Amino acid sequence: MARWMVTLVTTGLFSDEQTMNHHAFSFCGASLRALPSGALWWPEQRLLCVSDLHLGKSERIARRSGQPVPPYETRDTLTRLASDLAATDARKVICLGDSFDDLIAARSLPNEERQWITRLQAGRDWIWIEGNHDPGPVEFGGSHLREILFGALTFRHIAQPDANAEVSGHYHPKARLPTRGRVISRPAFLVDDRRLILPAYGTYTGGLRSSDGGLGKLMGPEALAILTGPVPTCIPMPR
Repeated sequence: MARWMVTLVTTGLFSDEQTMNHHAFSFCGASLRALPSGALWWPEQRLLCVSDLHLGKSERIARRSGQPVPPYETRDTLTRLASDLAATDARKVICLGDSFDDLIAARSLPNEERQWITRLQAGRDWIWIEGNHDPGPVEFGGSHLREILFGALTFRHIAQPDANAEVSGHYHPKARLPTRGRVISRPAFLVDDRRLILPAYGTYTGGLRSSDGGLGKLMGPEALAILTGPVPTCIPMPR
């Protein structure tokens, strides 16, 4: 295991009463937590970061293909996000791009779901990072930025080849883990000593295997994959 990582812990990190599994690790001087949901928690900054929510994807699929799909993914994604916000009591939130499946999908969200997002934003410093699916401001409160520097870390949607201390999304990484005679595949955080790529948080999102050549070129030889799930599992990044 790379020297800049530490081990999985289970602790009452988030409140005096609640215990939650997470994988704790150090990245470019920041002590971070990979949560089972695919969210990233930075306790020192009280900052929760999620990537690739793709809210409204069912509407976009139906609009473009004419084939209706069950329109429940936005509610499911917001339910998990509300749970992570309640567990951490985050004061800052960064949505790391592709928060909406496209700008029409953002405008087409039902009022109930729009009001839900507004309630989640209340009392929090909320930052929407632009993605390739949702360039430009969206019709929701908070700040709308291309990227942001927090402490020593730069948060943006798509990783840049020459970046350092970078947190990004976009690729929807997943990794495979042999277990009990079978292989499971889960969304995964990818991390090395220069960059951290978050898994997709949205319900209707696919994934790109960590063995894909593009991810292999981005991540260093000691990169690790932290698989999401009830107990986050850290392994050498499969290539």
